[in-house]
Amino acid sequence: MSDAAFMRAAISLARRGLGQTAPNPAVGCVIVKNGLVVGRGFTAPGGRPHAEVRALAMAGTQAKGATAYVTLEPCCFAGKSGACTEALRSAGIARLVVGATDPNPRVNGGGLAKLRAEGIEVTENILREACEELIAGFALTVREQRPLVTLKLASSLDGKIATGKGESQWITGPEARRAGHALRGRHDAVLVGVGTVLADDPALTCRIAGFRAAPLVRIVIDSHLRTPLLSQLVSTAAHDPLWILHRNGADKLRIKALEGAGVKLIELPAAAAGVDLVAGMRALAGQGLTRVLAEGGGTIAAGLLRAGLVDRLAWFHAPCVIGADGWPAAQAFGIATLDQMPRFALLAQHRMGTDLLTEYQKA
Repeated sequence: MSDAAFMRAAISLARRGLGQTAPNPAVGCVIVKNGLVVGRGFTAPGGRPHAEVRALAMAGTQAKGATAYVTLEPCCFAGKSGACTEALRSAGIARLVVGATDPNPRVNGGGLAKLRAEGIEVTENILREACEELIAGFALTVREQRPLVTLKLASSLDGKIATGKGESQWITGPEARRAGHALRGRHDAVLVGVGTVLADDPALTCRIAGFRAAPLVRIVIDSHLRTPLLSQLVSTAAHDPLWILHRNGADKLRIKALEGAGVKLIELPAAAAGVDLVAGMRALAGQGLTRVLAEGGGTIAAGLLRAGLVDRLAWFHAPCVIGADGWPAAQAFGIATLDQMPRFALLAQHRMGTDLLTEYQKA
């Protein structure tokens, strides 16, 4: 098998950790000797142990003289655990094949240089684009101090998310809804506005049995702390994390009651539309989140698009038409000319039962 084939196996392993390794990136590692895989691993939920450490543990003494395929450059500093470069050297790895360079300034080529200095052969940039996509959220926290944001929309063909009376359950079918839960499972957190909470009383959990081990953080943008104390979100906050982003000057009694229920409150500067979303995303990155799935509704979608914070779009279209009296997927956000529009590049399309999922990334 080729280097690319073994790296594809490492990428598949890394994908198992998406949404569960924050603040660390999701990484996969395969150790190969004499053409056979002798060890494999991916970053564990919570970020430790790293993929290389888990793969080396499986390989044992067979790691000596073997080749390690890693989707991301191994770390070269000792944080909460030892450096992966030292683990690879100590195990006797003879060759390292890497997909992407670590954007973290504490590494950023230093891990590869250290291993070369130890006499280990290093091959870089194998399936680099696919490996960089795995760490897109982590890279954004390093370069822009904010997480990657995926905006998920489920609408009719004419872009409506509810009827004029607010009825929205369910526009899409069961296959699309299951795919939506899988999207939640691949992100660190799911975010909605307080309007969605008041209208639907959602649980915002990943309801696919066994899909993820780490708890999914639920986030509500709620300027004035209107989230009901008896809502599903607050009543389950003790075991499923609930964070609320609110503006400064919120009612102290509401703050005390929500914190008493186990809710984490994050105060943000006020903005014309509620809270400063750019500051909010920076606050989430500061709390260790790298991948956030925004699910709605139209006001939140508009705010994120206006602020240029949408990196990926996951749009589910159902084969139906609601008409102009329905609620739009995104409310007005000040687009006067076509050159002001946020633009996206098509990534993929998938049929989900009778519905269609179209995925885009920021152009």
